[in-house]
Amino acid sequence: MKRVVITGLGLISSLGSSTAEVFAAACAGRSGIRRLDDNFCPRLTTRIAASVDFAGERHFDAPRLRMLDRSSQFALVAVRQALKDAKLDFADTDPSRIGVFLGTGMGGAQSTDEAYSTLYGEQSDRIKPFSVLLAMNNAAAAWIGIDYRITGPTLTFTTACSSSAVAIGEAARRIQAGEVDIMIAGGTEAPLSLGPMKAWEALRTLATEDPIDPAASCKPFSKNRTGMVLGEGAAILVLEELDRALKRQVPVYGELIGYGLSTDAQHLTRPSVEGQAQAMRLALESSGLPASSIDYLNAHGTGTFANDRVETAAIKAVFGPHGARLPISSTKAMHGHLLGASAALEFAIALLAMGANIIPPTINLDEPDPECDLDYVPGRARTDCDINAVMSNSFAFGGTNAVLIARRMNNLR
Repeated sequence: MKRVVITGLGLISSLGSSTAEVFAAACAGRSGIRRLDDNFCPRLTTRIAASVDFAGERHFDAPRLRMLDRSSQFALVAVRQALKDAKLDFADTDPSRIGVFLGTGMGGAQSTDEAYSTLYGEQSDRIKPFSVLLAMNNAAAAWIGIDYRITGPTLTFTTACSSSAVAIGEAARRIQAGEVDIMIAGGTEAPLSLGPMKAWEALRTLATEDPIDPAASCKPFSKNRTGMVLGEGAAILVLEELDRALKRQVPVYGELIGYGLSTDAQHLTRPSVEGQAQAMRLALESSGLPASSIDYLNAHGTGTFANDRVETAAIKAVFGPHGARLPISSTKAMHGHLLGASAALEFAIALLAMGANIIPPTINLDEPDPECDLDYVPGRARTDCDINAVMSNSFAFGGTNAVLIARRMNNLR
């Protein structure tokens, strides 16, 4: 079975629009969550989000912009970053040996919202002629394939909050099986418009705005947590077959060695300890590592009452005594919940943590929930750590759980 390494990253989030900016902000414990402008969707009750400072016209001309939902714009810009980072131009590569697997929870949500607003809100019979193409879930992946003439497998995965972890894991399997040499994998999401945000409000999972500091509204594993904060952005990884990467002599972020996938099969929104634990165990089994070899875990850690307690219990069930010593953090407190793109962003942050031997913190964790009693790295990053293997958890509405494990490159020699 072929071995898979990560050779490129492209990140866009509320923490910054480059890999360096995102990781620096995460290590500094700087929140990208902010109060929305008063003119933005005034009918919203929830006035906080982790929005991205992004203007599409800086990256695309006007005719192209008319064909791209904000989620596709994020993905295309992140792909440019990732390919530049990986030093790839595909000039000497068979396009059928390259694939694109992306995850998204809501696809072109803003374009859908705009079309319905025009149709129902304005009672107009005329909507944008490209509305279907803008809104379809596979648009971002399709555009990547078109832009780079990629003729290998191109798929979009929609499993809610685990979408991009599934995309990355399934992409790795294609390389391991020898079907392709390179996969562009990750996720993109742009849900910050009236319709999607009102729908999330109705579900009563969104955090209450912190009365002192809106940036501190998401409080994973805290006794006073009130929910998650929606975010937007994209995270794209370049996965490459090991021997090919070594021949190119490019830096490698790590080897993707573990992928676990499970289904709760009990409730659409209520998480399962057994389901989450099964995904972690499967990832460890496929990696060949004992649980004690994991040096850092990036938790799903949404800040919702149910998830944080269930995830804590699942980690304890899988890691046993090592779980009490294992540094764990939720970076969602800083970059928000990017829904289908969160998993890829968090896995990328875990890879960067491994490379820098720095563990980003769980911010806003001043008073832990007594039932969330693991080492959640509260407040400040930890430096000079010895990180050789990392795990990233992603658990979703619908019950699809996906877990990824990577190890340091020097373990390959």
